[in-house]
This record gives sequence, C-alpha cells and structure tokens, in this order.
Amino acid sequence: MRQHLIVDADDTLWENNIYFERAFDDFIDFLDHSTLGPEEVRTVLDEIELVNNKTHGYGSKNFARNLGLCYERLVEREVTPEDLPTIMAFAERIIQHPLELIDGVASTLEYLASRHDLTLFTKGHPEEQKLKIDRSELGIYFGHTAIVKEKDAGSYGALVREREMDPRLTWMIGNSPKSDVNPALAAGLNAVYVPHERTWHLEKAELDTGVGRLLIVEQFSDLRDHF
Repeated sequence: MRQHLIVDADDTLWENNIYFERAFDDFIDFLDHSTLGPEEVRTVLDEIELVNNKTHGYGSKNFARNLGLCYERLVEREVTPEDLPTIMAFAERIIQHPLELIDGVASTLEYLASRHDLTLFTKGHPEEQKLKIDRSELGIYFGHTAIVKEKDAGSYGALVREREMDPRLTWMIGNSPKSDVNPALAAGLNAVYVPHERTWHLEKAELDTGVGRLLIVEQFSDLRDHF
C-alpha cells in the first residue's frame, strides 16, 4: 500500500551535529576559561540557545550569534576587535564543510521513492537548508520539501492538511525524539525513530506514545524491511 513518508534531514540523511560539536570544541579552546570546564560552558550556551532559537531559529548563523553572546558573558580577558570574527569563523566552517551522507541513505531513498510518496521536512535557516539539500543531490527523491522554523505538532498538522495526507498512512522518519517522533505522534501520525549517536542533546527526550504507531530501527537502511 502506497503511504506518505515524511523524512527529516539533519542527522537523519546527512551528518550535521558533529560539525557543531567541533565548532564548540574550538570555541572552548579560544575561550580558555580558568575555572569553567566544557560542560559548564555548554550549560551557559544552552541557556542562550533555548531563548534565541525561539526568535532566530536554527542553523550555523544563529549558532555563531549564540557563541558570541556566550563569549561576551564568560570571557575573562579584554575583548579585542579580532575576537568576534574569530568566533564567527568557527560557525562558518560548519556550512563550508562538504556534506557527508549517512551510509545507505541514497539507495534506501531510491527504493522508498519507487513505492511511496516522500516529503522532506526540516527546520532551520531556509537558505542554509536549501544549500544542503542541493549539495546532497537527494531532492530528486522527494515530491515535496518543507522548511519550517520549528517542528511541533502544529507544523505537522499544517503539513498534513496542506498535502492532504491520510494520518493513518503517514509516517514521520527521523533521529530526534523532540522534533521528529514525539510531535508527529501528538499530531496523530505514525513515526519511525532512527537513532543517531551524535544527536544534539537539546533534541533528545523520552519517546512518547500517541494514536499512531511507533517503529524503532537501528539504521536508515532498515526502512527497506518495513516500507
């Protein structure tokens, strides 16, 4: 039976968070705080991101802004004119890094697209996400692409209504319990959880239950066994 498969992008189709982690490591070295360790600095950055992401969204540009604010709050030395450009460069390297597809993604999408209707559903800065989609060369497998500011139950409901999907025959596939699995289930859809060991910690949460079905697979290529 032909179904609607809604697929996440970052850390589901291609590597993403590892580059943010590397930028954070560079930031820690540059900050060189005398008493705060990486986890304590991360806590401060988390507080900034939780506030700013609601206004500015996600992506490397907002991450750069958040690193700058974190630096201004924690730096123990006089700030020089060169400091902010240095911090901005840590985040700019994220988008400049060659895109790295996760193993088995391309062949699995080709298989799924021959059997079902695929929609790419991602959040983040629109131009940055479009650039990654173009670089991935995976857009050919999707009949529709949607880039939103936040992936919550409301945005899933809006997508389903816009595309006239039957919730009973619609599955959200992704690595994030917070943005992919739980809100999709809350919207009455089915969901597939594809764990990624380097998922951003602010995207982690306990898996919820909902009206729809929840399927857990070990890797993206396992989808061939179920769809």
